[in-house]
Amino acid sequence: MLPWSAELTGRIDERTITSELLRDNPLGDPHERPLWVHLPPGYDDDPGRRYPCVYVIQGYTGHVSMWRNRTPYRLPFPELADEVLADPDVPPVIVVYVDAWTAYGGSQFVDSPGTGRYHSYLCDEVVPYVDAHYRTLAERDSRAITGKSSGGFGAMITPMLRPDLFGALATHAGDALYELCYIPEFGKAVRALRPYDGDIGAWWADFRSRVAFTQEHDDLLLITYGVAAAFSAAEDGTPQLPFDPRSGRLREDVWARWLAWDPVRMVERAEYGEAMRSMRAVWIDGGTRDEWYLDLGAVAFRDALRAAGVADERVRLELFEAGHGAIEYRYPLSLRWLAERLAA
Repeated sequence: MLPWSAELTGRIDERTITSELLRDNPLGDPHERPLWVHLPPGYDDDPGRRYPCVYVIQGYTGHVSMWRNRTPYRLPFPELADEVLADPDVPPVIVVYVDAWTAYGGSQFVDSPGTGRYHSYLCDEVVPYVDAHYRTLAERDSRAITGKSSGGFGAMITPMLRPDLFGALATHAGDALYELCYIPEFGKAVRALRPYDGDIGAWWADFRSRVAFTQEHDDLLLITYGVAAAFSAAEDGTPQLPFDPRSGRLREDVWARWLAWDPVRMVERAEYGEAMRSMRAVWIDGGTRDEWYLDLGAVAFRDALRAAGVADERVRLELFEAGHGAIEYRYPLSLRWLAERLAA
């Protein structure tokens, strides 16, 4: 396998979308965002044909340019996706790569006074933009969303919140079952904050003053701070931690705000269970050595869907031997599966 980029059989349009919803966001992040649209082979040959769309969102600290990151002996996802689109046995789809990066490293794809209106940006600006500029099948049964880790979380919750827009999803190691994926990290965060006297704001100021990720727990504290900004910010935008930063004891009122975003628990609510029953296809997977136990979150999410009455034949759960990282080879599997079901 050569280490250089390969020529695609389809093509990727690189556009910039101007977001009014992200203008003047709390972190001062850009309101103009890159948007990549991956068109299948033959798109330009038949101007009368319209296509389903699969929206791709990223994990924490991800931004669109990182899709081209190349590691030894592996293809980046756009090239893997292109192989799927080039297969004549796969119904053609348009693949849309969405950027939702923030100064904290991510947005969790929710609306928050701590980061900005990223859920609304995705649903009310990005989707209409793509439908207006490309020959899409602009209906929820022809639209899916997929992602990994925080992107997998976003792929789970977005169709619950907007079943009028999305009729299918795929989640790879998506954040779920918060008592396992988050609580074990809180004690580590408390210990990491001791040099800062328990003040995560002081850590943030230090982090921004030096080369990033040069201290052991930078990644842990960044995720903790960023998720708090998304899930439990005060009205003025200040992130509120769901635990005491000196003892680690849960702050039950703040922790309840995090639990309200747990996809496992969201499905149990009547309106979200109804939304999931309307899905055409739900792909769920996770590595059996996932450091955040997101394989267990995947099983719990699958169980919650069954309890909510989601038909078994619409759901696919796969557990595989891996940790949390380096699982990009899983993404084309779900892309193929979604393309087939969107076309059914």
